[in-house]
Amino acid sequence: MYHQHTDEAPPTASSAATAPSAHRPFTIERGSFCIARCSCGWTGPARRSRDRARTDAEEHRSAP
Repeated sequence: MYHQHTDEAPPTASSAATAPSAHRPFTIERGSFCIARCSCGWTGPARRSRDRARTDAEEHRSAP
């Protein structure tokens, strides 16, 4: 049986998720509204325009 050495093991997803500056915005639908949210805890305003909610999320991702 072959055992991987630590230097051969592929990086795990959890190591990428612990990056402090990693913003992963996403949108949530609530009835006729769409809300942009982020893994850092940020929440955008509720929008009827899904496109505008996605724009809010991208603006948050590019903000310092």
